[in-house]
Amino acid sequence: MSTEPSRNTGALLSFLAGYADTVGFVGLGGLFTAHVTGNFVLLGYALVGPVQGIVPKLLAFPVFVLAIAATRLLIGRWQQQGNPALSYAMALQAALLASAAAAAWLGGPVTAPDTPAALACGMLCVAAMAAQNAYGKLLLPQLPATTVMTGNVTQLVIAMTDARGGNWPPAAGNVLAGVLGFAAGAGCGAWLAHRSLPLAMLSAGALPLLLAWRMRHAA
Repeated sequence: MSTEPSRNTGALLSFLAGYADTVGFVGLGGLFTAHVTGNFVLLGYALVGPVQGIVPKLLAFPVFVLAIAATRLLIGRWQQQGNPALSYAMALQAALLASAAAAAWLGGPVTAPDTPAALACGMLCVAAMAAQNAYGKLLLPQLPATTVMTGNVTQLVIAMTDARGGNWPPAAGNVLAGVLGFAAGAGCGAWLAHRSLPLAMLSAGALPLLLAWRMRHAA
């Protein structure tokens, strides 16, 4: 079996990003965990109006940056040691999401986004999604971006427009799978975050763990 990441890998990681972003937004007072653009918008709005839970939005960017740097260093070390860097990076992401679930569970019901439990849960989830951003760029360059869909939607619409003449590029299938996966993840994340934040975070961690196991045992 080839260890080359498949279209399913990109779609599943996109699902995870949409899921985690929506879980954070619904369960943690509007916190975007998979990308920083949304948090910048909320911070800008805070200059002219009240924004609930401004502290996690302020912390999200430095945590995101530090987590990317740490993931980069770890991937470099794993590669030097001859270890399966992609499997290890996905397992790291799963561990961070499981820790976020533990923080939400141990802290009891999250009633405000700037409580200690909510901050711990949110920043661990931000770190987990920063890891996905990092290993996606470093180890999965052949796949479309899995955490930010703006460029993917643009590429998809261009491909669909060009396909009027029967010129549908093969790579567009990967982009379409990612966009659909992200949308499905957002819907599932919203549904479960309304019911149980710890369970939603724990469920998120199961997906990269499964992918890490699959990558590790592929031969």
